[in-house]
Amino acid sequence: MTTHGTTDPKFARLRTVLSERLASGTELGASICVNIGGRNVVDIWGGYTDTAKTKPWQEDTLVVVWSCTKVVTALAAAILIDRGQLDPEAPVSKYWPEFAANGKQDTKIWHLLSHSSGLPQWDKPITMEDVYNTKESTERLAGQKPWFQAGEMSAYQLMNHGHLIGEVVRRVSGKSLKSFIQDEIAGPLGADFRLGLPDGEWGRAAEVVAPPAVAMPSGLDKDSVLVRALTNLVTRAEASETAGFRGSEIGGANGFGNARSLARIGSIVSLGGNVEGRKYLSRKTIAEMMKERVSGVDLVLFLNIRWGLGVALPVPESINFVPEGNICFWGGWGGSMLVMDLDRGMTISYTMNKMGQGVLGNENAKAYLDAIFEIVGSKGPTASL
Repeated sequence: MTTHGTTDPKFARLRTVLSERLASGTELGASICVNIGGRNVVDIWGGYTDTAKTKPWQEDTLVVVWSCTKVVTALAAAILIDRGQLDPEAPVSKYWPEFAANGKQDTKIWHLLSHSSGLPQWDKPITMEDVYNTKESTERLAGQKPWFQAGEMSAYQLMNHGHLIGEVVRRVSGKSLKSFIQDEIAGPLGADFRLGLPDGEWGRAAEVVAPPAVAMPSGLDKDSVLVRALTNLVTRAEASETAGFRGSEIGGANGFGNARSLARIGSIVSLGGNVEGRKYLSRKTIAEMMKERVSGVDLVLFLNIRWGLGVALPVPESINFVPEGNICFWGGWGGSMLVMDLDRGMTISYTMNKMGQGVLGNENAKAYLDAIFEIVGSKGPTASL
């Protein structure tokens, strides 16, 4: 199938892989971007934005990127850390006094960022419509009791991660998370990314194809972290096409962009904090982001994961498409991925509309990342192309 965009000759095989997956139907529509040293050596797209295959994926097509949004939210917090306005070792209650309720007075900012706060989900059943009311649903999080001692382990903060970090950003900066991302990250970078989607941009958005349903395994303890996290809030992919979802601020899930805009944002990290002469972060703050804070089998994802400040660090035995190295990353429900490789000054991003199973990558993402790392070499820096 025909793909569009530009590819450095060295990456011609990556375009072939995308074409083959579009032709086979494993992809409906997708975009891939690889930025090395500040230059997009790959910026390609193809397929369709609708299941009827009447609307080709365009250069400016947008799609919900689900939990890749969490990386952008983490960068908002990192910018405040870099400015000395936010201390990752300080209690959350220093900035958000109400959060100290119910035994959370010692929970630290880094616990929120590393998914080890003990608040992987709301503690009582909640609807997506409730989640859209950011103020009230965030107040509920401030009042609830943690499910385990903060910092002892991780339990992935599914839909509430952006509520937690976003409230800290609001308390410190005086801006909503949505405004902060626009004013301090996406806007200055010229990145076509935002939380939610204004009515006037809906025409650019790709339809989402939900992943196959997965039944909850039998025999699980109904009081376990996993069961409580997955059943207290039921999320359906189709929600991303509603006015409620697109009009709200969900810093853990409702980012809309494409591979190009995600790579542009991720390059803040990969390029050591400076993009085209503008400093967003210091190398010291990036090192703090990539310092391991908690590791082990995550109680929600049931994968062995190493968490830094809002980003995952390589664990090749459990996430085999991200190699070892000075790398951080995260993905979105159904397959989207954002990988930041400081050794090579390389940022990789992938977005799509046909979702696969799972919350971290899919078989397509693995195929693209495998091809990219084979092309650049699995170890050591890559010369600028």
